[in-house]
Amino acid sequence: MGKSRTKRFKRPQFSPTGDCEAQAAAEAANGTADEEDDGPAAELLEKLQHPSADVRECACAGLARLVQQRPVLPGLARRDAVRRLGPLLLDPSLAVRETAAGALRNLSACGGFEVCDDMVTKDVMTPLVALLKECSAGLDSNEMSPQENTDQRSSAVENIANEAVNVLWNLCECSSRAVSIFNKEGCMEIVLKYLSRFSTNVDLAISVAYCLQTVTEDNPELLQSLRAMALHVLESIMISPVNSMEYLLLKALVTGTVWNLKDIIPSKSQAEIINAILKTLSQVLDLDFGETVIRMKEAETQRLKAAAETEELAERANGGECVEDDEMEEVPHKRKVRRKTFVSDLLPPTEKELREATALLTAQQTALEIIVNMCCTDDPSDDEWEELSSSDESDAFMESSLSEDGGQLLSPLCLSHEVHTALTNYLIPKKVFEKTAFPNSIAVDVCSRSPTWKPLIRKMNTVQWRALVCVQSLLSVLDVDHLGGAPALQALAQHLSELIFSQPDFAKHADFLEAVSSALRALLQTMASKNISQCMTPEQLMTLCRAGISSSNPGVRVNVVSILGITGSVLAKENGTLETLKTIGCSLLEVATKDPSLVVAGEALDALFDVFADGQEAERASVQIKLLSALKEFQPVFKMKVCNCCIINSWDSAFSGVEGVCAPTAQCRGRCLTKRALHPQDSEDACQPSHSPAV
Repeated sequence: MGKSRTKRFKRPQFSPTGDCEAQAAAEAANGTADEEDDGPAAELLEKLQHPSADVRECACAGLARLVQQRPVLPGLARRDAVRRLGPLLLDPSLAVRETAAGALRNLSACGGFEVCDDMVTKDVMTPLVALLKECSAGLDSNEMSPQENTDQRSSAVENIANEAVNVLWNLCECSSRAVSIFNKEGCMEIVLKYLSRFSTNVDLAISVAYCLQTVTEDNPELLQSLRAMALHVLESIMISPVNSMEYLLLKALVTGTVWNLKDIIPSKSQAEIINAILKTLSQVLDLDFGETVIRMKEAETQRLKAAAETEELAERANGGECVEDDEMEEVPHKRKVRRKTFVSDLLPPTEKELREATALLTAQQTALEIIVNMCCTDDPSDDEWEELSSSDESDAFMESSLSEDGGQLLSPLCLSHEVHTALTNYLIPKKVFEKTAFPNSIAVDVCSRSPTWKPLIRKMNTVQWRALVCVQSLLSVLDVDHLGGAPALQALAQHLSELIFSQPDFAKHADFLEAVSSALRALLQTMASKNISQCMTPEQLMTLCRAGISSSNPGVRVNVVSILGITGSVLAKENGTLETLKTIGCSLLEVATKDPSLVVAGEALDALFDVFADGQEAERASVQIKLLSALKEFQPVFKMKVCNCCIINSWDSAFSGVEGVCAPTAQCRGRCLTKRALHPQDSEDACQPSHSPAV
């Protein structure tokens, strides 16, 4: 409940528009000066109390810009910005409400966990919940009111609700207290009412769906209070037709929420619901995002060209004259043209085609994340996607999947029969494997030539990395036959090797190297356990491992030493592999004795034991590299490292809940994993954090 993570994905942030934007940009720009000079912040905060609604709105817009600069956050905290912004959520002016909610949204998105927790401590949830309730009541009254401006007011209320829901989502993701308030105040019914308007406001529905994914995870208190209406609204979205990529994203997000609610679904409906979830995810993964990006960019180009031609014809018809806004009453027959005087006019607009392409990429990323959650239901790690690391609990889950007799993977009984059947019936493994390919080169080239489309390159890469980690999860829970048999695994191994070695500078891309090495590690383990011959040559694997061992990312180093161990244990049983085994042994010894990370060193020792446990070639190699004497020399050094780790673990455990003492970090969690590897009888982490540290 209230999942706290060490890293978070970037969120779309509030951007003030209209007359206030130019003033907001100018005032926020002053905040880049000296950190101690929080004059701009002080001035903006003072203006929040101004009698004029326009001034209050501009002040909120300025703060929305200013909070995106981390150096100014301490100054805003000292001046109690949250307590000053909170009441404006209920300001008589709708414009002020929207910009105040936007400022709080940016503050919660940019400030990190400490800021979010501080916002909850300073009671921002009280006006926020009141605003959500007022927006809900306002939408109901607008639907029944015959007044002329009903549509305009309804749109304004929905915009305010969208900003408020984003604030709620950010706070609930970072604070368990925010989730508790969400439960007690009955916010579920409020946001479900917003969600039910998905056919008329998909943006608001998507924000709600993101929020629901967060609050429904590990929240038994909420699940107990859910009514049938909740499932009915979610079901209506899942079965609705896909009118756009944004609807596809909405459906993907809703399937994640439904998966979180699976425990309250009647057992007789479990198979039907799981099939509906996997069917939706399959539909999301079916689309080729590269082709979609190319098609959307071409559509944008054609639309802009047609608009330019239309504008040119209109200018010719009017003699090429244009007038300012204040001249319109005097010259009513001339075309009205606004000069680009506001910042919003100078910024590239977020056009429909870009939104569609972005929505598809986000939907596919979400689908891959949900599949990993379905495969790793017992995985306690909250940092699966932020860390993307084989050194965290995700690997503990995979390693615990090995049986005691020969390292064979457990049968897919660790998945429910319904999930296992749906995964295979909808060809999920095949579709995930396809997403591991590099993004379409034409799509990348198209995006690279446009500043507004260039961020999509990163999103396309992210989908590939998510797919690679998803491969790791599928390999750990599905048997070989359901993965396509030995030929499919050999083809996948060849594909992964091509991914790696087709990039001459692959070692420079840490995210990619970590994802692909995680997938390769799981694949080689599966192939070794089933005696499937590997397609990658020892030379290729050594090239990968040499690059990985020098990586600054501990997760990459853990992966590559594990790959060396898997490969070496296979080669040890074959003849003529002496030289390769010696190279592997020397590499592992170097890592074990010199790597600063205890996790990596422990993994290297484990790999050494696997490689030289059996086989004549392994025995000869161990003698020639003087393995035994090297380990004897290293023993006291490693023992000291372990003892130091245990002392630190005890310290962290004793003070993890004490105010003013730092909570255990991701590095500490790594130490716990090493402790479990060295002492399997210790089933619980001595230093499991009670909450996640701030960014």
